[in-house]
Amino acid sequence: MKFTDGYWHVRPGVTLNYPVEVRAVRTTPEKLTVLASCKKIVTRGDTLNTAVLTVNYTSPMPDVIAVELIHHAGKQPKGPVFDKQMEEGLQVSIENGEEIARLTSGKLSVEVYKNEGWSTHFMYDGKRLTGSGYKSPGHMKMPNQSTYIREQLDLGVGEYIYGLGERFTPFVKNGQVVDLWNEDGGTCSEQAYKNVPFYLSNYGYGVFVDHPERVSYEVASEVVSKVQFSVPGETLKYYIIGGANLKEVLNNYTKLTGKPALPPAWSYGLWLTTSFTTSYDEGTVNSFIDGMLERDIPLHVFHFDCFWMKEFHWCDFQWDKDVFPDPQGMLDRLKAKGLNISVWINSYIAQQSYLFDEGKENGYFVKTKEGDVWQWDRWQGGMALVDFTNPAAVKWYQDKLRALIDMGVDCFKTDFGERIPTDVVYYDGSDPVKMHNYYTHLYNKAVFEVLEETKGKNNAMVFARSATAGGQQFPVHWGGDCSATYNSMAETLRGGLSLGLSGFGFWSHDISGFESTATPDLYKRWSAFGLLSSHSRLHGSQSYRVPWLFDDEASDVLRYFTKLKSTLMPYLYNASVEATKTGVPVMRAMVLEFPGDAACETLDRQYMLGDSLLVAPIFNSEGLAKYYLPEGRWTNYLSGQVMEGGRWVQERHDYFSLPLMVRPGSLIAVGANDLRPDYDYADGVALHLFELGDGETASTSVCNTSGELELQVKVERTGGKLTVTAQGAVKPWELVLRGIGKIAAVQGGTSSEGPQGVRIAAEQGTHRIVIDL
Repeated sequence: MKFTDGYWHVRPGVTLNYPVEVRAVRTTPEKLTVLASCKKIVTRGDTLNTAVLTVNYTSPMPDVIAVELIHHAGKQPKGPVFDKQMEEGLQVSIENGEEIARLTSGKLSVEVYKNEGWSTHFMYDGKRLTGSGYKSPGHMKMPNQSTYIREQLDLGVGEYIYGLGERFTPFVKNGQVVDLWNEDGGTCSEQAYKNVPFYLSNYGYGVFVDHPERVSYEVASEVVSKVQFSVPGETLKYYIIGGANLKEVLNNYTKLTGKPALPPAWSYGLWLTTSFTTSYDEGTVNSFIDGMLERDIPLHVFHFDCFWMKEFHWCDFQWDKDVFPDPQGMLDRLKAKGLNISVWINSYIAQQSYLFDEGKENGYFVKTKEGDVWQWDRWQGGMALVDFTNPAAVKWYQDKLRALIDMGVDCFKTDFGERIPTDVVYYDGSDPVKMHNYYTHLYNKAVFEVLEETKGKNNAMVFARSATAGGQQFPVHWGGDCSATYNSMAETLRGGLSLGLSGFGFWSHDISGFESTATPDLYKRWSAFGLLSSHSRLHGSQSYRVPWLFDDEASDVLRYFTKLKSTLMPYLYNASVEATKTGVPVMRAMVLEFPGDAACETLDRQYMLGDSLLVAPIFNSEGLAKYYLPEGRWTNYLSGQVMEGGRWVQERHDYFSLPLMVRPGSLIAVGANDLRPDYDYADGVALHLFELGDGETASTSVCNTSGELELQVKVERTGGKLTVTAQGAVKPWELVLRGIGKIAAVQGGTSSEGPQGVRIAAEQGTHRIVIDL
């Protein structure tokens, strides 16, 4: 929201009160409080008829500082509020000098200059990150008497802003107006399903605005040297989050708002759905599944979209008996084929559902101000909305899901959660405007928790479309309704990269596009992209997505990349375990891995998959790839070609190829099974070592499907010698040397020539191998 008219004026009818001078500073062991007048005080009379802003500085954990701006403090607070993790007994340093008042938490400090009007600076380890100056914070009264609080934080020269949720607009947010309001707008608009009030700066810090309601951002779009954010009301609270690098900032942010859970290993395999409005029954489903098996395409999850339930009855959580007369038998037969099962749900209960009267009678639905059940006819006739602020309604809803889980359903696609009304009443008295974005958090949490309760930790997942801050705790999320075009494929990737920089570790998208039907060319290119994402789902709207409906080669391409992903599962699952510990996503914007490389700061058509694999999807029918390689000797994982980095590369690829480049000095764990994503990763694993230079070290870990460490290997190169140290090596494994040179001798293992390089087989139980080059 814009309040000003150019640099000097405010908009007609707007009253702006901003701090002009610091009048007092108060300290306690935990808090620094600054009292700022909105008028220069020369005489006692100047203290009359002027606004005062109170600014509180506190810290919930090291390297994080909370800032609370208060105009009038008398308003009764109403929920919901974001859950935040606070470190008990945290010690902060507070100084109140003649010139500067300072609060320090870890290496992050805020400095308030007491004699320079309004001038605050956030410093990390002696380096200035950002600050708030003249006319930056302020209280606004609008022509209609509504009020807002805003803050403006400085943007430096060459500073870029990322994140704010899953946004499909340009990856760098500078110049954009962003209103955080969950909406079902597709991937081709400025609207977003997942609005997260957190942004990341390439200057090495993050900002989290602690408000679930609409937060309005002007990112270098009102004052071009500032990021402005504003909320309605009389108070504004935000956090400055520091760290030694961008990964550490994400770690600190997800410490504050919650770490992602670890999805089950089976969920990384290929998903196939019925699509949305297509006609299907058990015969159709089996024809798809058997068709995949006949073509040797490993299929791991089958998803039933909306019409597994009878039309006008969504959601009653009952199979449409006219189409599926024996649902239990059908699920048993599908499970016997080795498939996991997902079904579509949402948080609405249609009037035709038998659950409507039950929910109405027991007060399980969101109500109107008059006390009636809120309803509308969008989506399905007479829809009511489950009130997840009512614990009894949560249990009621979860019990319906338990019955499906008992039948053999493994996960739920939690669709919708964005179309939430604001003129309603919640059971717990929550502010309905604040609940608009927050509702999806309660919805996904309810579904995730019943899955975790029944299936156990690391075996629960949802497939969610909407989210807000903290929603990363309930993976996985997918990118919403994209279209079957290359433009939409590219906007989808932008959304995923932005979401990853907003604390979400796992992400997927509808391979080949949801709307319309892809050309065979696009289907094959998107298949490569989709299977080099953390999660991989074929899904559409009005047509099926099985590959043989596109062309014969599509089956071959899908098979190739599905099997490739299965062999990469030891590497991918280790990256996933890392995401649960650090908040660093599996799919990473280049700037996250190469923060010192200016060329990486704006890249949005390529990404890092884990810390070692660079993926550059192909976004055109000519097969032309144009991508950037940072410094070093990179290896194409598929072809073995070695290329010098520090430059842009342009090349053509067939459908069985794309730039899948290995970072120099990487040790990548490659599994022995190309048929399933969930297998014993340590059994027969091959560790591929790429382009390790003299004096360099490479290491990797291999976890089991519960996320527990099974094998840890470190390789050090000194002169003409490689020293390999392994811990936890209880199963056979090999080291494959790629781009290392000739082998003179091996102690502690045996060497042989392989198609990809020299293979070193470890002796049983050995923990040390020495290789002379």
